[in-house]
Amino acid sequence: MIRIKTLTSYLSTSALGVFAGLAGYASWHLLPDLDLSSPDPQVAATVVVAYAVALALTINRFGLRRSWRWILVSAVFVTGVGIAGFEFLNLDLLLLPLLFAGSMSLLLVQLNRVWSLDRQLTRTLFKSSSSNAETEANTRLMSGIKLLNTVLPLSEAVVFRLDDSNALEAVARFKGAAAPNSQDPRRNSVWREGIELCQRAAKTGTLFSETLADQKSATVAVPLLHEGETAGVLLIRLASEFSADDTALLEAVGSQFARNLERESFSKSPARTPALSFFSHGGGRRKLDALNVLKAVTVEQRCEASTLLHIEDGVAIAYLDGTLTLVNPALLGFAGLTLLQVAKMDLFDLLHKFRTDIFDEPEIAVRRVLQTGVEYEGELNFEAKSQILNLRISLLRETQTNKAIGIAIHLKDLTATKEYEKLKSDMISLMSHELRTPLTSINGFAELLTADETIPAQAREFVSIIANESQRMSRMINTFLSVTQLQRKDKQEVLKIPLRLDEVVRETIVSLQPTAKKKRIRLIEQPAHRIPPVAADKSLITQAVKNLVNNAIKYSPERTTVTVSTALEAEAVRVCVEDRGFGIPAEAKERVWDKFYRVVREGQEKDEESTGLGLSFVREVVEQHGGHVELDSEEGRGSRFSFTLPRL
Repeated sequence: MIRIKTLTSYLSTSALGVFAGLAGYASWHLLPDLDLSSPDPQVAATVVVAYAVALALTINRFGLRRSWRWILVSAVFVTGVGIAGFEFLNLDLLLLPLLFAGSMSLLLVQLNRVWSLDRQLTRTLFKSSSSNAETEANTRLMSGIKLLNTVLPLSEAVVFRLDDSNALEAVARFKGAAAPNSQDPRRNSVWREGIELCQRAAKTGTLFSETLADQKSATVAVPLLHEGETAGVLLIRLASEFSADDTALLEAVGSQFARNLERESFSKSPARTPALSFFSHGGGRRKLDALNVLKAVTVEQRCEASTLLHIEDGVAIAYLDGTLTLVNPALLGFAGLTLLQVAKMDLFDLLHKFRTDIFDEPEIAVRRVLQTGVEYEGELNFEAKSQILNLRISLLRETQTNKAIGIAIHLKDLTATKEYEKLKSDMISLMSHELRTPLTSINGFAELLTADETIPAQAREFVSIIANESQRMSRMINTFLSVTQLQRKDKQEVLKIPLRLDEVVRETIVSLQPTAKKKRIRLIEQPAHRIPPVAADKSLITQAVKNLVNNAIKYSPERTTVTVSTALEAEAVRVCVEDRGFGIPAEAKERVWDKFYRVVREGQEKDEESTGLGLSFVREVVEQHGGHVELDSEEGRGSRFSFTLPRL
């Protein structure tokens, strides 16, 4: 594409040079006869055209700024040779045709180059502005008027746009609950007075207000200013007197209305051919409208960026050359810097303020983010300040093209969160220890009392209930602690070794066969051949499989089958536990993985022996290993629980 454009440029430039040369040659015949010896017409035409083409190609290749010295030297040389031939040899060496053709060639080529740049600029400007122009400006104007109506007692509001002849054109109108009656004889005079106020506001760029004769209402004309130019006027009628305290509010809203009008003006103005806009007053006006639209978008984007200044987390944004464009007060506080200090820093100077034992080379982290596009995240522990920060470095991309345009730094203070987690952990450990001791005693004495034959039958039944409930509470505490400890672990803390899931399934089935036989459940394995190993913690995965199989046995009717299978699926190994039990209602499928949730079936009470933590433990273990869990169930036909882990 670039070669085609270059070839087209040289061809058009050569054509302009030929035209200028022919014009110079034609001017030669219009000169008066000076009684000089003249060259052959064909030779004269060739020389003039060649000179004009040479100058055209030179300026097209190097530009006027770089080549003007050589062009001046050639003009001096042609002038000297022409004068010498006239004075000493009585020859016409085409001095005037060459100078005329050369000047015309330079003028045409330079105009063509400027015109070409203007077309490119116009296309870019129109394309950028069109993507940001609001074709529904009226909707935004009405939304703004409704916002005003919530804070001011509006009885009527009209937005006027100034057309090319500076006449007022109504583009949006609002009538409140207290709008004047159309039959009111004073309405027309009030309207005329309002128009006069609008004309004065548009001419001077100043807000004007007028209290009406009833002293209970007022008319206000607000100029809609954008970049120092008046785009229109907002005329409002208030159901009360106008307060000067509302001036700042109206001016701020008026600025937004002006930006909306600029968008509307650009989106509704007729599109012209970019090639002709260089010579058109209307085309120039449309370029100005497009520029105003871009300015309006820039203002609103600055408004969006300013929200980062008011959040509690630290945020900094840098361009890809390392220049810092925004650093909010929270991040300045984390770094212990002032605005004057950070103004002299670049991205790496700022990141070096957060160096720790873990984050000791910020350059490497930034390079990885730029190379892969994957954000960097880590915890920074500053023991001297008793502060823990979460640092995230991300690549910012342009929405439409997805090209990288900057780097974002996000810092979150985790000090209070970590202290809370430690307090929670200590409390859980303390409670579990304090609860286990009395439960062990309760359970032990209950079993002793159950074995005592001298205790009446009713008392023995009560003691048996005490024993069962204490055992259930012990199981609940143990499972809850397992889930809690697993959630606190980092993924790297899990002891992962190459593990074959089919062997885990086989061992689990052997250990649970007695439990299945007691319920007359047929527990079978459906193995697959050549199952590759996975990287996993054997004790955790084994417990997860046992939980799934135990649940299947517990909630299946007698004389049914529970099938446990393993299978290779692409880059993962799946373990599936399928039963022919009661099934799970559709509304409970997502919640069964939550802690303490137990399914309530129609006509049945909750299973009091269940802790509601088994499936939660399974999900935590699987996700800790980089896998995911799935459930497929239909009431009355059974359930299919499964999970996958990445293969080695």
